Amino acid sequence: MAYEIRFLDDAEEHLKDLTARERSMVLDAIAEQLTDEATLPTRNRRRMRENELAQYRLRVSHLRVYYDVDDNEGLVVINATGIKVREKVFIGGEEIDL
Repeated sequence: MAYEIRFLDDAEEHLKDLTARERSMVLDAIAEQLTDEATLPTRNRRRMRENELAQYRLRVSHLRVYYDVDDNEGLVVINATGIKVREKVFIGGEEIDL
């Protein structure tokens, strides 16, 4: 099943905080990993435990993409993009506790 990818406004702002190289890495990974099998667990993609941010997480090097999947609509919604530094994740410049 091919999913349509949508970005929340906040997620688009988070992308602007990244360097051009990081932004390119994230967008390439989203296109490659989330258009066909967004819910299939892999080394870099997994379902997260219950939280307010997202159902799933995609790891792209030191970056993280947090997203939800609506199978009925065939839709992947990108909620946030963060930077992981050791055990901490920063989204929009703020540390987030997941």
